[in-house]
Amino acid sequence: MVNEKREYQDLKKFKVSKGFRGKSKVIVQLWWIVENTFFAMSPQFFYGWRRFLLRLFGAKIGKGVLIRSTAKFTYPWKVSIGDYSWIGEETVFYSLDEISIGTHVAIAHGVYFNTGLHDYTTEEFTIMSKKIIIKDECWITNDVYIAPGVTVGKGSVVGARSSVYNNMPEGFICYGNPAKPIKKRIE
Repeated sequence: MVNEKREYQDLKKFKVSKGFRGKSKVIVQLWWIVENTFFAMSPQFFYGWRRFLLRLFGAKIGKGVLIRSTAKFTYPWKVSIGDYSWIGEETVFYSLDEISIGTHVAIAHGVYFNTGLHDYTTEEFTIMSKKIIIKDECWITNDVYIAPGVTVGKGSVVGARSSVYNNMPEGFICYGNPAKPIKKRIE
């Protein structure tokens, strides 16, 4: 097994490129400690405290933003959330790249924003990332998966348990696996 040739991927060759995280390994580890203690253990109504902690680590958080204590942020310095947006329970910001949430956006519970992917065509299984953009006044409902590189247009609603792999237009109700625009939000 030691000299066995790999046909598809050789994870021994995998490396994270310099600067990929956006901060040093020390800052990354410090954030994860803060997130799992001061952030996660804060009472439900300590929204200002959680905004402060995220800003302290470089996140751009607007005024009046409500973030639940069970939300997870891989690299907060790559996240921006506009004024008066809501971030629900157990939402994950897998922010290997930028995640931009507009103003007055409602993110429900269990939403997963995934900016990371691997180049499966290389033996090194190279890690990559693509930005996610959620425009103003959207509602991303429960248990939604948002894939790397996706933009959801202004005012759109993404239905529960949908998987969004492609851009969604402005002002539509979208759902399914894969999610598709179904009808206008306001006829």
